[in-house]
Amino acid sequence: MTEKILLGAVAYDPKVVTIWEGFKKWFAERGLGFDYVLYSNYESQVEAHFAAHFDVAWNSPLAWIEAERLAAKRGRKAEAIAMRDTDQDLRSVVVVRADSPIQNLVELKGRSIAVGASDSPQATLIPLSFLKAAGLDPERDLEVRRFEIGVGLHGDHIGGERDAAKALRAGEVDAACMIDGNHLLFAREGTLPSGATRVLAETPLYDHCNFTILDGAPGAAVDRFKELLLGMRYEDPEVRPLLDLEGLKQWKDGRTSGYAPLAQAVDDFGFLDTWLAQQG
Repeated sequence: MTEKILLGAVAYDPKVVTIWEGFKKWFAERGLGFDYVLYSNYESQVEAHFAAHFDVAWNSPLAWIEAERLAAKRGRKAEAIAMRDTDQDLRSVVVVRADSPIQNLVELKGRSIAVGASDSPQATLIPLSFLKAAGLDPERDLEVRRFEIGVGLHGDHIGGERDAAKALRAGEVDAACMIDGNHLLFAREGTLPSGATRVLAETPLYDHCNFTILDGAPGAAVDRFKELLLGMRYEDPEVRPLLDLEGLKQWKDGRTSGYAPLAQAVDDFGFLDTWLAQQG
């Protein structure tokens, strides 16, 4: 093996080890040395990336914004090189109970709304920014109830989202925010029984995770890593279980056009101001 890649990832679930161990074996069989180091939260991972502790980061969308802005602050460059097909063109929803009298966003004024963890792009930041753009100031016009589960995992741990859904079902809040895929999941698992809720509004489309590199990354190894990623086929019985665990059918070229809604949310709430100020 001539090329080697060290990946940084966040251990948001025990399956993460299964996924990367499987990829490690698959890459090795194709001549790419691959290993990974796990972090307990994305902020530590981003900081370690800039300290050159690894070559490629598997970043949440918020971690991508962190990396992009820290790179700009330090005169460096961050690049999104690949992402899942399921990372593209997602949306979040504002949900109410089926029997709710609320018919539009304006009628949420003065009402309570449940969201996920404060650093969840999908269940908190993007939906609250969407509501702000619609004329509802979350601090003034809404009673926002945050479910702070898995803070530091940027919404990868959906416990806060699920608890927000439970609060809606129990009548503790008037509305709840979640990614549309989890709205469907919560219906399948019975957290929000089928027909018990309805979608009041949908956010604009946005993108989710990506593989991020910084300037100075080992070019040949990164190129081979990306080549192998994009060459994975769902029909391959060896790799298919790993893709299922990681929630995709095909790797795609990275793009950054889908992060505008999250970037706007970060600006709306000054969400990264303190963290960025702490970085040298």
